[in-house]
Amino acid sequence: MPTPVSNPARAIALSSAGVASRDADAEPASASAPAAIAIRPTDRTGTKNTPVETAILARHGESELSAAGLVNGDPDKPQGLTEIGREQARRLGKHLADEPIDLCITSEFVRVRQTADLALAGREIPRLVVPELNDVRFGEFEGRLFDEYRAWAADRDPSEAPPGGESRAEVAVRYVRGFRRVLERPERTILVVAHGLPLRYTLLALEDLDPTPIVEQVPLAEPYRLTQAELERATARLERWSKAPVWAGLNPNR
Repeated sequence: MPTPVSNPARAIALSSAGVASRDADAEPASASAPAAIAIRPTDRTGTKNTPVETAILARHGESELSAAGLVNGDPDKPQGLTEIGREQARRLGKHLADEPIDLCITSEFVRVRQTADLALAGREIPRLVVPELNDVRFGEFEGRLFDEYRAWAADRDPSEAPPGGESRAEVAVRYVRGFRRVLERPERTILVVAHGLPLRYTLLALEDLDPTPIVEQVPLAEPYRLTQAELERATARLERWSKAPVWAGLNPNR
């Protein structure tokens, strides 16, 4: 089971209260944002090619579009974190203050990278952008109300995509590739700041559950610690599902 870091959040009940991450983008990184630090292929002990031991997963903070109830799956359409989102990111940093993080992995979205910048302010931690962990592309629902996308998604098969967007099965394949990249890293402890849907699919898989059309939201900017074995098991289950995607609880022959 994933372990909360420094008790930032209670355990999340896995229910159908929400839907795929209501993410909305963040502002472009400011000129004052810290420069990227070169990634070295060694862990803290200097041992090369040692596989990751711990992955700490966290969703980004609240953004202006998500606060307005709008969706965004296009990293080229940035909007800023709200002040609440910035404070959430700083609080995440407090929870992680004593964690010996060796690498921070983010998606391409600026809201995610901005959350990482605020959470890790003052710490010289290398960064790596993994586009495979980007949010789902919403296609014709881009910039529209989250509730509109949720209503559409609730009645669609996992392999069905909105015009111009991605299906949940397609995005699961992409998330598997992204988490495989995390698992292949040599750093001992990795912080992964990403979006609600890849995190929720991972948490479901850890409970031996498959995706459903509607999934519960992952809390914003709260960390969950997974061992290498847990992340590997969750990724393997999601990969199996992506090869024959059927919503949990549904008869594939219906």
